[in-house]
Amino acid sequence: MNHKNKNNHLGRKRGHRKSLLSNMASSFIKKKRIFTTLAKAKALRKYIEPIITKSKINSTHSKRNIFSYLKDKTAVSELFNKDIFQKIRERPGGYTRIIKTGFRFGDQAAFSLIELVDFNEIYVSKKRKKSVRRSRKKIKEVNNE
Repeated sequence: MNHKNKNNHLGRKRGHRKSLLSNMASSFIKKKRIFTTLAKAKALRKYIEPIITKSKINSTHSKRNIFSYLKDKTAVSELFNKDIFQKIRERPGGYTRIIKTGFRFGDQAAFSLIELVDFNEIYVSKKRKKSVRRSRKKIKEVNNE
């Protein structure tokens, strides 16, 4: 039975999986979006969300805690940079979005894009212009007169 086994092992042993997720998380923080397989993206989401939540508290203790997960000074300093990640600090949770992009050419693995929610301008637009549907009948009447 598979009770209490909620994490995906990704076909790797513990050390390899830990370093894989650490490297993916640090490059994700630096680039704000990465392309990867769907299984790795889902595993990365479970790994990165608590890290981003811990980064809301700007203290030495939380910086050291996050550094134990990421092992990358530039990623940790960028995560605590007040200008870049200010939008994320206001959000209560759900910092990432996974978009399925299709299948990889070589082995047909499900490929996806994982990105930070607040850094995509297409989805974040505050006010969308509401399209108004107008009747074509009025335009024809004006043209006939």
